[in-house]
Amino acid sequence: MRIVLVGPPGAGKGTQAAFLAKNLSIPHISTGDLFRANISQGTELGLRAKEYTDAGRLVPDEITIGMAIDRMQQADAENGFLLDGFPRNVGQAEALDAFLATAKIALDAVLDLEVPEEEVVKRIAGRRLCRKNDKHLFHVDYSPPAVEGVCDECGGELYQRSDDTAEKVRVRLEEYHSKTEPIIDYYKQQGLVQTISALGKVADVTARAMEALRADERR
Repeated sequence: MRIVLVGPPGAGKGTQAAFLAKNLSIPHISTGDLFRANISQGTELGLRAKEYTDAGRLVPDEITIGMAIDRMQQADAENGFLLDGFPRNVGQAEALDAFLATAKIALDAVLDLEVPEEEVVKRIAGRRLCRKNDKHLFHVDYSPPAVEGVCDECGGELYQRSDDTAEKVRVRLEEYHSKTEPIIDYYKQQGLVQTISALGKVADVTARAMEALRADERR
């Protein structure tokens, strides 16, 4: 299957993408991984992207699109892929459609992970990371440490990332609404969108997504 995963920050896209890709035996293609891989490998696109990121500027769509298309043409994506973080705007969606048309393949579904805005703010603003190991994650409400401000795993100090404050989360949400959310309407016009509630346990959200995909196949 060929799937696009979309949703606001804090919807759990990365987590769901990993589970769904494993269940469907297709590669998980995330924008973050594309940038890291191209920059670390010193590809032409990676070097161009690095010029922008080093200068603190946004990477142009044409570079992101080029990386995504190159990745979708690799052997492991021949029978499908799950796109996470791409397309990020209608222009990128149109470029993806053009590539798919040229390759004579099509998207099977666009999964829209739906989360109320206040829940997004609560999820992100409540996150705490360990200064010793940023893979040790906690949440003030959902998974608090035994001792406030102290990592259960290694005793390191827990902190809130500067861009995880409620005020900055709301700014990120505004950007999502203005730039990324329009692709949902774009794909609705193609009859591809399946809206999934991203509330509840991770496994429950995955089960809803898988059921939506099975229902899509049965049409």
